[in-house]
Amino acid sequence: MNYSTIKKVVACSMIAALGVTSASAQDGTTSSSAKVFGGRAQYRTWSLGVNAGVLMPVAVTGGSDDFANWDVKLGYGLTLRKQLGHAFGLELAGLRGDLSGSNSSATDIAATDRRSFETELGWAGSLSGVVNVATVDFLRRENSVNFIVKAGYGFAGYAPKTVNAANVALDWKGKAGSSGDKDYVIGAFIPVGVGVKFKLSNRVNFDLGYNMYFVDADNLDGTYAKGTSKDKFSYGYGGLEFSLGKSSKPNLDWVNPVAMMYDELKDNTLRQEVEALKGRVSTLENTVNQLAADADGDGVSDKFDKCPGTPAGTVVDGSGCPIKFPEPAATTTSSGNYSNIQFEFDSSVLKTSSYPTLDQVSADLRADNTKTITLSGYASAEGTEAYNLKLSKDRANSVKTYLVNSGVDAKRITIKAFGESNPIADNSTEEGRILNRRVEFK
Repeated sequence: MNYSTIKKVVACSMIAALGVTSASAQDGTTSSSAKVFGGRAQYRTWSLGVNAGVLMPVAVTGGSDDFANWDVKLGYGLTLRKQLGHAFGLELAGLRGDLSGSNSSATDIAATDRRSFETELGWAGSLSGVVNVATVDFLRRENSVNFIVKAGYGFAGYAPKTVNAANVALDWKGKAGSSGDKDYVIGAFIPVGVGVKFKLSNRVNFDLGYNMYFVDADNLDGTYAKGTSKDKFSYGYGGLEFSLGKSSKPNLDWVNPVAMMYDELKDNTLRQEVEALKGRVSTLENTVNQLAADADGDGVSDKFDKCPGTPAGTVVDGSGCPIKFPEPAATTTSSGNYSNIQFEFDSSVLKTSSYPTLDQVSADLRADNTKTITLSGYASAEGTEAYNLKLSKDRANSVKTYLVNSGVDAKRITIKAFGESNPIADNSTEEGRILNRRVEFK
């Protein structure tokens, strides 16, 4: 095995890791206005990575291999990751490189009839779930080192080239596929990996990792030698990962939700806002209680009641003061005194309080068939003259209808409409307007 190359890679990685850790320590903690339950929109969640390392046709989990010896070859790749939460993301990864191995003894060659192989990994693409193991930390507010594990599914295109015991080369490139004219054999694989991230800055991470790829085939090395066994390969790498998005937002990779929650609970500004809000709520509650208070029960709040202490049942105006209704004027007819029939604003509907007067008029008319009566309708000054003239006529007709329904001959009743003319009270006051909404008997 080519242990010299492995030693060089490990040594370089350790030196880089020490340098990154030092840079991370100087970077410090980044303040952020992000909230624990504020959603992904408040973070940077996309990352683009580049990496390079060594490809090997073996895996640390062991298992059978078609060749006794393996070589370390260069590999390189790209990653695009979407962080879905503080501890989980999805990563799309691409990889290229070469794999190679050989048999060192006649026994090994006889077992497979292969002296060596070299496989061109034209492309490999996979989608994996990535778990950030150390995102939640109860000891540090913000980490500069994070550990990850990932697994997924993917496809690869590869072209093996083998040399048999007779030193005859067999190259699969251009001879793959069912029709034998494709450059690469297409095979599925399952990637499983672990890694460690070092925070260089708020934008850049340095990554070290090791991935194993379990191929769903036994032809990665161009050799079918172990019956139902499947081939595998692995990739040890280092690389840089760049966080994409607005600089004003923190990178979700490095956010510790425990620290954020602590900040929200201990934030003086937040506490001050809460206390101020409590004060405003208390003030509003007191105002509502004051508005609801009505000691004399007249329906007007004490805060606006200009005449507190009015007796129960008193009709009051909007300021809480009693309304003084003048007694309706009486008119004299040949059969006695009849009170005017009063109406509500913009209404020709008879009030029940008018029934006693109307019943008396009806009785007098039915008792003496020689008598006739004139009903004069009036209105207050609101509205147009034409409208008030019609309204006064409707009011007189309402009285006539009542009398006719009570047994008085309609021919003995005359209707007259005067609208807002001939007022008996001042139309500039509500008390006067109430008196002017009337029907008189003559």
